[in-house]
Amino acid sequence: MGWPQGPVSVRTPATSANLGPGFDSLGLALTLHDDVEVAVTDDATVIEVDGEGAEVADRGERHLIVTTLRAAFDRIAELGAADPGQPKGIRLRCRNRIPHSRGLGSSSAAIIAGLVAARALHPDGSVLDDDEVLRLATEIEGHPDNVAPCLAGGLTVAWTTPDGPRLVRLDPRLDQVVAFVPEQRLATERARGLLPETVPHADAAANAGRSALLVAALTAGLDGALLDATEDRLHQDYRAPAMPESAALVARLRDAGVPAVISGAGPTVLSFTTASHVDSMELQLGNGWHEHPLQVAVRGAHVVAGEPPVRP
Repeated sequence: MGWPQGPVSVRTPATSANLGPGFDSLGLALTLHDDVEVAVTDDATVIEVDGEGAEVADRGERHLIVTTLRAAFDRIAELGAADPGQPKGIRLRCRNRIPHSRGLGSSSAAIIAGLVAARALHPDGSVLDDDEVLRLATEIEGHPDNVAPCLAGGLTVAWTTPDGPRLVRLDPRLDQVVAFVPEQRLATERARGLLPETVPHADAAANAGRSALLVAALTAGLDGALLDATEDRLHQDYRAPAMPESAALVARLRDAGVPAVISGAGPTVLSFTTASHVDSMELQLGNGWHEHPLQVAVRGAHVVAGEPPVRP
């Protein structure tokens, strides 16, 4: 059994994890997408990138999507499928719109794109069901909070069990969010390195309550509760020294009554409000931010059919 001819195109959404109090558990898929086209070849691996991440197009077999594809092919074989062996080469074309190292899930989008493409390319790829995709994505990424909404779309609650990661997908009643993306990048590893090993019991209890309130507010359309519901005591203040401008913007927006949080590990700021509202708050916003009005992406990563292939 051989590899199929022709490429597979996959679209993946940006994601925002944590959403304030939901540290390492809550995530939201957003309508900012990367498009990836993958084909197996008998030649050397070739990568073309248009947009974000163009500087790593020369990584070849070390590129995150390529290593993910090969890990997926190995996992499919481990699950008992027919094994055509690893393809000699991979042709990868990316049109990337999700900012890199900004807290909008670019690495999760790359990982999920590779797994969904591998499932579509492999002759027996169906054995890699969504549970296995989530499991392998979490193994590669390290935690499920971004990969879960990228895979499932909407609002997700993710957690881990002795048998692996799990997720619940919810449909939030949310018209729009606005992402404020700075020029500077921040590595997730640096942001995580600022977190303490222990936190006060009162802070943990406060976040538990706020996380429950946030899920209720987002799914029941309780806009008036969002400012309280997005309060965090577990991670944002500890990470503030690595992104002082982001922390200051969150504070200014919240002082003005706008529910705002650090998106993922930062430094992007996510606000639960409309762009027109933010436009009237230029004093709070300040300079140096790229404003992205977005909606919730109802659909997670998927194979794109009937559209032209990606052409960087």
